[in-house]
Amino acid sequence: MAEGVFRDKAQELGLDIEFDSCGTGDWHVGDEPDRRAQECMKRHGSDISDLRGRQFGPSDFESFDLIFTMDESNHENVMKLDTNNVYSSKVKMLLNEVNHGSNDSVPDPYFGGDQGFDAVHAMISVAADNVLKRIRHE
Repeated sequence: MAEGVFRDKAQELGLDIEFDSCGTGDWHVGDEPDRRAQECMKRHGSDISDLRGRQFGPSDFESFDLIFTMDESNHENVMKLDTNNVYSSKVKMLLNEVNHGSNDSVPDPYFGGDQGFDAVHAMISVAADNVLKRIRHE
C-alpha cells in the first residue's frame, strides 16, 4: 500500500521519483498485494495490482536515497544488513514522518477487517504527504 500511496501522491505533485516496496522475509516474494489491500487502494482511487512482493537486500542501500520501515522488527532486520553501519542515515521508521522520534509502528492490518486497511492507508497517506512536501522543497 505504501508504494502505491507514495507513487500516486508524487505523480500528483509532478515529482519524478522511483518507489519500490519489499519485505524483510521471503514468504511473499512474487505474490500480488493482499486482496483487501488492493480493495482499500481502489476505494482511494489507486490500483496496486501490478505490484509483486520481493525481499529487501543489501543492494537496496545503494539503490535508494531513503528507506522507510513500517515497524521495529522490519527496521531491525534492515539494519542488520548494514553490517558496516554505512547506510543507517537512509533508514527511517515511516511514522516518524508524522510523529518525529516516536518510532511508532504501522499496524499490520492482515488479521483485521477492512477498517484496519483504511486506518493504515490514512497513516501512510499523512507520512507520504510530509515526506513528499519536504522533497519538493529541497
